Amino acid sequence: MDNNIKVYDKEMFERVFSEEKIQKDIVYKGVSFWKDVRLRFKQNKGAIFGIIMITVIIFFAVLGPHMNRHTYRSIEQQHANLPPRIAVVEKFGIFDGTLEDKNIYIEKGLEDVYYWFGTDSLGRDIWTRVWIGTRVSLYIALLAVIIDMLIGMGYGLISGYVGGRTDTVMQRIIEIMSGIPNLVIVTLFVMIMNPGIISISLALVITGWIGMSRVVRSQVLKMKELDFILASKTLGASSKQIITKDLLPNIFGQVIIMSMFSIPNAIFYESFLAFIGLGLQPPMASLGVLISDGYKSVLVYPYMIVTPILVLAFLMLSFNLVADGLRDALDPKMKQQ
Repeated sequence: MDNNIKVYDKEMFERVFSEEKIQKDIVYKGVSFWKDVRLRFKQNKGAIFGIIMITVIIFFAVLGPHMNRHTYRSIEQQHANLPPRIAVVEKFGIFDGTLEDKNIYIEKGLEDVYYWFGTDSLGRDIWTRVWIGTRVSLYIALLAVIIDMLIGMGYGLISGYVGGRTDTVMQRIIEIMSGIPNLVIVTLFVMIMNPGIISISLALVITGWIGMSRVVRSQVLKMKELDFILASKTLGASSKQIITKDLLPNIFGQVIIMSMFSIPNAIFYESFLAFIGLGLQPPMASLGVLISDGYKSVLVYPYMIVTPILVLAFLMLSFNLVADGLRDALDPKMKQQ
């Protein structure tokens, strides 16, 4: 009887504790914060699409104007108001120079002439002007990021960390500046200087960083009373060390997100000012100028306004998608979902 029990116990032991049944310990490899951010960002299909679109637009903005012999200001009256015509695609019955069932190129005796985006009322190549205008939009995007990073972040860090009377004075200054509409500021610069990219840049320098400074200040006020900041102060760390090594790394994610969201606003701001005549002036090209010119003849020559609107829309959409992806990747709360 005892032997039967021992055999039974041995069989049970082998069946329950066999190597196939034992749950092995799983060893997790440590992942750094920025690697985790990169992995999360790669999983966001919208953000990846935005990166691809931005890359394509930058490629054409750099090389597009050099893909033909036309410049953004060259005028050829005999080529005025020509619809888009592309050499290979025209065989399929699209982009073949036809407008209202008439091939304009053949009627004007321009069988060997091709304009990929068509021409405007002065015979200027819209392809070249669109990509020159995209350069202006990309310059505004870069300027917006630099202003946010340098002025907005620095102002918010100082205001939030120092606090007290200094914070009160700095915030009153921001309230006064934010109470003046941006359009009024640009109009004043236009009255002093000629309308152009310089006046828009100065307007962005004056008011474009206010939103960033407020976000940074609120983050600093929330974090400067936390235990690790108090520990650094107790160990004798200077204010510069606390700001650069403790506060700044912990708010840098919010700074990146805010900067990315400010880019579409800055691009639209420049295009709007150019559309109403306060931005770049012809023959200079920007997307706002092209939309304004195309709007005047949208019923007769709709192709003139379609291309700059699509480029502007894709540019703003792409930056918004990238900003959304960065927000989801950098937000620590996403780890709990």
